[in-house]
Amino acid sequence: MYFGSHVSSSGGIDKAVERAIDLGADAVQMFIQSPRMWRPVNHKDENIARFRELRDEHLQGAVAHAIYLINVASDDPEIWEKGATALAHTMTIGARLGLDGVIFHPGSHKGAETGLAGCVDLIAKACLRAIDAGEREAAAAGTSTPYLLLENTAGTGGTIGRDAEELATLVHATDDHGQLGVCIDSCHWWASGVDVTDREALDRELAILDDAIGPERLRAIHLNDSKTPLGSNRDRHDNIGEGLIGDGLGTFLAHPRFEGLGAYLEVPGTGDGTRPEDITAARTLRERALARA
Repeated sequence: MYFGSHVSSSGGIDKAVERAIDLGADAVQMFIQSPRMWRPVNHKDENIARFRELRDEHLQGAVAHAIYLINVASDDPEIWEKGATALAHTMTIGARLGLDGVIFHPGSHKGAETGLAGCVDLIAKACLRAIDAGEREAAAAGTSTPYLLLENTAGTGGTIGRDAEELATLVHATDDHGQLGVCIDSCHWWASGVDVTDREALDRELAILDDAIGPERLRAIHLNDSKTPLGSNRDRHDNIGEGLIGDGLGTFLAHPRFEGLGAYLEVPGTGDGTRPEDITAARTLRERALARA
């Protein structure tokens, strides 16, 4: 396992790699545009080249997180089109940057009576469109196509992807496309009722996921403590070891299924995001848990 962090890309996309290096991280996650605006950023070729150079020299992994506005579960054609376009654009830039993956939240059915069944085809259509955009750009840029990674949710309201079965439904709806994978967030799993401090609970949920979509689709981890209790269905990240998961997060980190994956921190720090001590805390928790195993 290697440890990364979500960092700002302000001042140029290459600055994200520099910030990750300064944190002592092994990998980087960033937005390729403002997460709360539809307008894309026109990244300069020299910044993209510098990003790839720095990443290859210093880091083990790099992913982008798609913007929060995306809701490709919506049956509103305008909202769906905006989200699908933004997701495809993120995959295009991700291919240009040579990223390992693009992580996104499928969205919410907003309490519609049809629930997941009523929006699964919409989500699949957006996924396939985004993967196609990534494949075309990767071919042009001479890079590899990033994986498009569905992130599990905390289960708030009508959000999609709260458990292994829902994630599997979305994968199957794309005819099990090989470039579609998943990213598991420790805080979201905890909030949706999976006790990440309990090895048996983890074994059960991971077995369900592996049986449904195959172990190769688990491509990344979001590593976050939680400000809210187990099963709260509330997504409130906390610093590593400082939340209600606490030192029990070591059980999650030491699980053999996560070996070799990038664990990306999305913690608040003191208000400015991940600090070097947060990366150190994550590494220490894992080492202690492995030593006890």
